[in-house]
Amino acid sequence: MRLRGFWKLALDKSRSEVPSRNGSLYASRMGKGCEQCGGQIDLLKPGRVPRFCSTRCRMAAHRASVPKVLRERDRWVRWTPSKRPIQVNGSPASSTDPLTWASYAQVRAHKRKGFVLGDGIGCVDLDHCLVDGVLTDAAHAFVDSLPATYIEVSPSGDGLHLWFWMPEAPGTKRVVDGVSVETYSVSRYITITGNPFRGSVSSWLCGPNAE
Repeated sequence: MRLRGFWKLALDKSRSEVPSRNGSLYASRMGKGCEQCGGQIDLLKPGRVPRFCSTRCRMAAHRASVPKVLRERDRWVRWTPSKRPIQVNGSPASSTDPLTWASYAQVRAHKRKGFVLGDGIGCVDLDHCLVDGVLTDAAHAFVDSLPATYIEVSPSGDGLHLWFWMPEAPGTKRVVDGVSVETYSVSRYITITGNPFRGSVSSWLCGPNAE
């Protein structure tokens, strides 16, 4: 399949609109804490509901490499050396059970953390595409053919995770112009390293609902 066909398949549907920054978003944040530390937020102040409890947390969040659209969703897990998903307390977690997921603030301090795909957010996984930190020629052509988005180096150091807005669909494994490509958008978690690949967009994901 050519690259254009691959991209069309991944993004041929758009999600429903992301929550607006109005009363509906206010309601969704009632009872939630600071996006950075998880601490209490004063919801009695007039105006928009604040996302952070202090200027310190706001500045720290803006320095973070993980995009806000991932950090603001309670779809986080930890993982073991064997990549088995676990909860913050070490109990087993499941990519299909939201009750076992956590907020970013709860997992932020843990080295091994991951994001459960869904809610319109998916990932393209390229394994063994880096040699001494440099893309292979085939992988370079593949990455250059796609729109700019957030890209991380995988925990192994020789793979990439490309994050996109995309509709929920069964995962696929295929070879695109010589590159082994896996695409997932639901019922699976992907490791997060916070180690952006050079040239990566740092603050947003590409796709129908790019903010």
